[in-house]
Amino acid sequence: MSVADFVAANLSRATGAGLDPHEYQRVAREMAVLDQWGETFMRAARGHLARAGQAATTISAGEHYQVAASWFHVATLGPNRESALAAAEADTAMGLALELLEPGARRIEGPGFTGWLRGPADAVATAVVVPGLDSGKEEFHAVTGALLRRGLAVFAMDGPGQGVLAASSTVRADYHHVIGQVVDALGTRSVGLVGLSLGGYYVAESAARETRVAAAATVSGPFHLDWNALPPPVREIIVRRAGGEEAARHFARQVDLSVLAPQITCPLLVVDGGQDVIPGVTNGEPLARLAPHGQYLHIPHGDHLLGNARPDWLATLADWLHGALT
Repeated sequence: MSVADFVAANLSRATGAGLDPHEYQRVAREMAVLDQWGETFMRAARGHLARAGQAATTISAGEHYQVAASWFHVATLGPNRESALAAAEADTAMGLALELLEPGARRIEGPGFTGWLRGPADAVATAVVVPGLDSGKEEFHAVTGALLRRGLAVFAMDGPGQGVLAASSTVRADYHHVIGQVVDALGTRSVGLVGLSLGGYYVAESAARETRVAAAATVSGPFHLDWNALPPPVREIIVRRAGGEEAARHFARQVDLSVLAPQITCPLLVVDGGQDVIPGVTNGEPLARLAPHGQYLHIPHGDHLLGNARPDWLATLADWLHGALT
């Protein structure tokens, strides 16, 4: 794939992660070949770190740290020999941002997860934002922000094989064990879940098997993965995150909600886009239909993760989850 095509394909995802579209396009033009993706975007991130150090106010410094975290994260989405470093830098920058902008935010960690708990201490309910295959807690600022504005506490997390944990762990299909650890660590009786991309499968699997999930929403989540039908770039990412091809094939075989969907007894909202082209993700209707309390929101012009269509679903999802939990 050419540089221009790869940049265009990741535009809505990059803006969804909090990058200014004009800055994204301007920085991307610095690349002569796609192999420069990582170093180019990490250089942009360090530019925002420098601006944070020179900022006149803590608010401006915090905002630059948060943007730097987004740049470091997006640097992991393309060729990058220093992906582990970029993920670690994203994690550090987000911590610095929250220290300045939301000093009440708390880092919470367990054997298989890490993340930030944000929002009011007396929040009526807690939502957990679960990332996907090659994403992490620094990516979904728009989703987290929408939930926070509605008074929910929000735990944005990395699980096995995700974000800052990708270098030290591998993906697992029985994600409900991770969610169980999260609920224990949060000290709450129940949580709502929002899962994006592969995180949609993680959330649905957890809703079927973890009784403390009170409501769940999926965005561009797979219903069933067929290894042979997956595009080579997706297979390559799974191989990396699973620790080898045999483990990746085994993982993909487990991503199947046909039996689990009827066991999801909590309210479930399934969101997908008509322009999503990833096999296994292109139609979420069966999940919504098979779940006893499933609802389906289909956005015909939405791409994968629907970053090109946020006004059509994000407020609806945030309102729905708030209502389901309160």
